[in-house]
Amino acid sequence: MNPADHTTSQRYGFALAIVRTLRSAGYQALFAGGCVRDQLLGRIPKDYDVATSAAPEQIMNLLGRHRTVPVGAAFGVVMVPGSTPAEGAVEVATFRSDGQYIDGRRPTSVRFCSPIEDAQRRDFTINGMFFDPLANEVLDYVGGQQDLQQQVVRAIGDPLARFHEDKLRLLRAVRFTATFGFRLDPATEQAICRTCHQITQVSVERIAQEMRRMLEHPERALACRLLQQTGLLPAILPELQGLDGPAGSDLTTRLSILQALPVESAEAAWAILLQPLFQPQQADTKRRLSLIQALLRRLKMSNQEIEDIGWLTVHRSALDNLASRPLHDIKPLLNHSCSRLLLAINDAAAHAAGTVSDDSNWARRFLSTQTPNQLNPAPLISGHDVAAAGIPPGPQMRLLLQQIRNAQLDEVISTQAAALQLLQQLITAPNP
Repeated sequence: MNPADHTTSQRYGFALAIVRTLRSAGYQALFAGGCVRDQLLGRIPKDYDVATSAAPEQIMNLLGRHRTVPVGAAFGVVMVPGSTPAEGAVEVATFRSDGQYIDGRRPTSVRFCSPIEDAQRRDFTINGMFFDPLANEVLDYVGGQQDLQQQVVRAIGDPLARFHEDKLRLLRAVRFTATFGFRLDPATEQAICRTCHQITQVSVERIAQEMRRMLEHPERALACRLLQQTGLLPAILPELQGLDGPAGSDLTTRLSILQALPVESAEAAWAILLQPLFQPQQADTKRRLSLIQALLRRLKMSNQEIEDIGWLTVHRSALDNLASRPLHDIKPLLNHSCSRLLLAINDAAAHAAGTVSDDSNWARRFLSTQTPNQLNPAPLISGHDVAAAGIPPGPQMRLLLQQIRNAQLDEVISTQAAALQLLQQLITAPNP
């Protein structure tokens, strides 16, 4: 392998310096895992991991205790932060063989060993290779190079054993298959189908993070199709089972929309995937959103994610016939921080139906004519002005402020004097 394309990066240089330090002290040290896979695929690794024959204490002594963090010393793992953000952080781990797994996540014990044994404990063949950056040599004890060439995601050794050790590997297998555009090894897929129900033993935070990474990727539809095919989707999102919702929200249609989604946004993808949970029979928007919010809270997603996904769900049809609506409806909608995602969802739905969204195109043309101040001008009056006119805080004040704001957004008024004049007219106008 020729990693020439990567050698100029500071992350590569920092990881290489760690390898040189360990090797000069007489220890074996190699790049390991995902960074080797990415280099073989011609990609620039996001980070580098180093595997070594040095024990954690020896790693920290060699690299400096002030420079190292024993994040998992009991498992032979030491983190080495770079001196600058560009260098990143390198995880340095001692070659190890894992003992018995009880909690489906971590071994009860580890034994330091050789690189060959270390490779056998890893998850998939494409992630189980080592690379010697000094000799420019790939060390492959698990058939990872062949599987990369054949574009296969295959568990190392016995798939059932690998998934028993760490249940999160069930989701990782799907993510790697989808995001790399590979195919899933039949024996590995069969093992996932047999153990899919065990994914619930994984913390919801880790499940949500894997889902996030799949849904923000352009191959999100393939990921969801594999999740459904292996039984993982029903296990993760039981709320969706048997609930296709209104016309156009069945899973096949949603997968087509996900495939066409032109932005890398997990929030937009979640809004599409969870659309059937938005209950049309409920008149109250909060009640209609309740199932979606409950699901997202169960996954312990952030308040911002829940808010954004909820807004996208509620406003899914808000672009329909947009050009015929008043400016005071159009401007707040298109000024929202998620409006571009809403346009992308609308485009994807139209593409999946074999059409083009005239509403999205009109909205983009409209946005091109608006400055930020035109789209969201500062209010002309405040509650203090309404109170000074003799109206106490309450529903009437809120209504008057909204009427004044609507007139401003409709470009009927543009000055404070005009707003105050309109306020007096509204106050003195007879009730209908």
